[in-house]
Amino acid sequence: MKITEIKAIASAAPETDMRGVRRNYVYVKISTDEGIVGWGESTCGPLAVANMVEEIGETLIGKDPFRIEQHWQEMYHLWHNVRGGVVQMAAISGIEIALWDIKGKAFDTPVWELIGGQMRDKIWTYGRFDGETPEDCVAHALRETATGLTALKGDPFGHTGLFPSAEAEADSIAKVYAVREAVGPNVELLIECHGRLNPSSAIRFADAVADMRPYVFEEPVPPQNVDAMAKVANAVNVPLSTGERLYSKWDFKDLLEKQVVALIQPDICHVGGISELKKNAAMAEVYYVCVQPHNPYGPINTMAAIQVDVGMQNFMIQEGGNKPWFDLVVEGDFPQQTDGYYDVPMGPGNGINMDEDVLTANPPIELHPPEGYIKQSRELWGSNQETFWG
Repeated sequence: MKITEIKAIASAAPETDMRGVRRNYVYVKISTDEGIVGWGESTCGPLAVANMVEEIGETLIGKDPFRIEQHWQEMYHLWHNVRGGVVQMAAISGIEIALWDIKGKAFDTPVWELIGGQMRDKIWTYGRFDGETPEDCVAHALRETATGLTALKGDPFGHTGLFPSAEAEADSIAKVYAVREAVGPNVELLIECHGRLNPSSAIRFADAVADMRPYVFEEPVPPQNVDAMAKVANAVNVPLSTGERLYSKWDFKDLLEKQVVALIQPDICHVGGISELKKNAAMAEVYYVCVQPHNPYGPINTMAAIQVDVGMQNFMIQEGGNKPWFDLVVEGDFPQQTDGYYDVPMGPGNGINMDEDVLTANPPIELHPPEGYIKQSRELWGSNQETFWG
């Protein structure tokens, strides 16, 4: 079998998700001379990544799609002096995921069977508890738990800056308390921050909500500075997590060696793909750190991550990742969550195919008009805006 074409398809979601958000996505389609087609998915800016997919993909035309590790190494080392940035890693990830899809389809078996086999019968997932007010968060949480979900994640911080006001801080704390009171003690609450706080503010918040027993406090500070994360970890009694904005096993090395997190969140669509997610999980296992694959994107993001979850010793939980529009772009049925779990997918490859006609009928959209976005960001950063924006 030989690779005949590698195509990147940049596409907007055909409709908004449950939070009213419409995003752009990058899908990778790899065709072979035996008619088997593999699908992958990437992240980051759609046009930059799509171009990178096709530039890197040219080097694989005519080659055996089964030699996945060899192709990964050649793609990563393609440019001698420049490697490992988010655009390159997103492109490599999408291609690698599609190669595994081809291999699974060729052997008529799920990818998880090819990468170590099965060690669990279902995949634990979480829902959301987002909202503008504590009341909104509670309403969202109760809708989710009514479906059987036993874990919820929410970002109670809004768009606060590194130094949140007293009002913003009190509001974020109130949301956590309100949700905990509403759902009771047996629903796990994951709190995400998207790296919005400085270490001191993060410590103060974690101390304030510790009695609500957060399952994990995600990205309390920006992820680039491991020592800042360590400062928070050493001061609080709440488990920390990070990793959705790290792009390789080398990025995770310092984080794990300094033992500052209880949970890592590599994203299969920009950490290098299926094989690299397994490698990151194995690194974390040495430090007794668990894994929650990051998957807020398209349907392949979810399905590819599940392939690894099935046989991952230190897997903990995964975002549900089932958006209403998935059924519009997936050929066949996308798996449904039951009582907070996905069943183990049994279909060949990654378990789904994409409807290319629907993808191409929804080209990328402009998400953030530059001037409006910068104006909003200046307002959020407060009186010191010129310090940050010039």
